[in-house]
Amino acid sequence: MVVVLASLVAASAVRAEERLPTYLRDRGTGVPTSMFATWVERGELLVYPFAEYYYDSNYEYKPAELGYGLERDFRGKYEAFEQLLFLSYGITDFLAVEVEAATIHARLEKNPSDPSAVPREIKEAGLGDVEGQLRGRWLTEAKVRPEVFSYFETVVPTAGDNILIGTPDWELKLGTGVTKGFSFGTFTLRAAVEHDFAEDETALGEAALEWVKRLSPQFRVYLGVEGSEDEWEGITEVQWHFHRQAYLKLNNSFGLTSKATDFAPEAGVMFSFPVAR
Repeated sequence: MVVVLASLVAASAVRAEERLPTYLRDRGTGVPTSMFATWVERGELLVYPFAEYYYDSNYEYKPAELGYGLERDFRGKYEAFEQLLFLSYGITDFLAVEVEAATIHARLEKNPSDPSAVPREIKEAGLGDVEGQLRGRWLTEAKVRPEVFSYFETVVPTAGDNILIGTPDWELKLGTGVTKGFSFGTFTLRAAVEHDFAEDETALGEAALEWVKRLSPQFRVYLGVEGSEDEWEGITEVQWHFHRQAYLKLNNSFGLTSKATDFAPEAGVMFSFPVAR
């Protein structure tokens, strides 16, 4: 019985995919979210509980920024485990809203050559980043033109007395991107500017080049390069769509430059609920 139901679901997905033009078969018709290779349809609620681990053997820190006076950069060892919840809702065919919140356990091991009063090891746990985004699509893709979208992100202050986790002050980000699908995959190029109120600084934010390909109704793969200034990372992801309303996401990022995190695996299950049509 289970095999029969799985076959029927797969056949239905194949028929739905075949009705789409080639340039939309990798992603469908939804608005792009901030999650890699994830789109939300009008009236759809996405719920994504997931976990992520970070390891960086040469994490850059400055004792003064940790409250210990010395204005010099050092490299220490950093580890963290984060539990997150992501929600996204498709308001219309062109507009979506999302929120994300995290709890985190982090540890920083001091560089032996650091002469400051920074403790040999700092451990912190608590609320991590809390952010929201408004995402809009200005132009839908056609056979000879790309899709154009934009997004506005707000990160709220959550650090409190913590120095390793959370956000010390408001952060704002405004970005835009273009997407074009081909028979060999779908490409997205995006970039943003951001303002950090803690530093009172506006600068170029994250930029990325992404590729996604639906291999079958059940499997989709993603490759990307993302970063800013001297912190760049490569990203890989595999998605297993084992149910019409749920799929497994297995993701990993790895540092391409010395200041980027060495590696950061992520795993979770994305749930889709039709709220209204």
